[in-house]
Amino acid sequence: MARNRSRRDDNQRRHLAYLAARLMAEEGVQDYAFAKQKAARQAGLADSHALPDNREIEAALREYQGLYQSESQPGELRHLREVAVKVMRDFAAFNPLLVGAVLNGTANQFSEVTIQLFAEDAKSLALFLVNRRFRFEQAEKRVRVGEDWVDVPQFYLEVDGAPVTLSVYALGDEHLAPRGRPEADGPQRARLADVEALLGS
Repeated sequence: MARNRSRRDDNQRRHLAYLAARLMAEEGVQDYAFAKQKAARQAGLADSHALPDNREIEAALREYQGLYQSESQPGELRHLREVAVKVMRDFAAFNPLLVGAVLNGTANQFSEVTIQLFAEDAKSLALFLVNRRFRFEQAEKRVRVGEDWVDVPQFYLEVDGAPVTLSVYALGDEHLAPRGRPEADGPQRARLADVEALLGS
């Protein structure tokens, strides 16, 4: 009986991972937790304990993109990585690190370029943006940095038609800044040279 239940749970996890991946690929859902919760509601399994983890969803997303978006997604990903390189060069003084879907290769037309910057304070970055005539919006997002929760300044801009989010952390906090999803495969952050290498490969 336990074996049957385990097999049923595994099948359910795979089904929910596929549904979540489709939401991310086709509807632009960016948050893994929201995608799995919405997938569970769609499947009538909102109270299920057998939800897929982020790694399972990411694997399903890669499979979905390979099957149904093989002609469009690679070009979309390349464009976003080109934007990432451009932005990281422009903001080289702030020790930029690329994170998220553009780095891990699952980015598509709905994705944003997400970059971590490091500065004495957010005002220095705002002044940098103003001096270079970037149009931007500013907000804050509460994130875990090390052992603490802090409000991290974020700047939103558009570069070559792609949305870009710049998160500003304190100087010297590179080792504390979030590294992405703990379950993710591959590098979770990358410097400019690494992103340039991705484009060249």
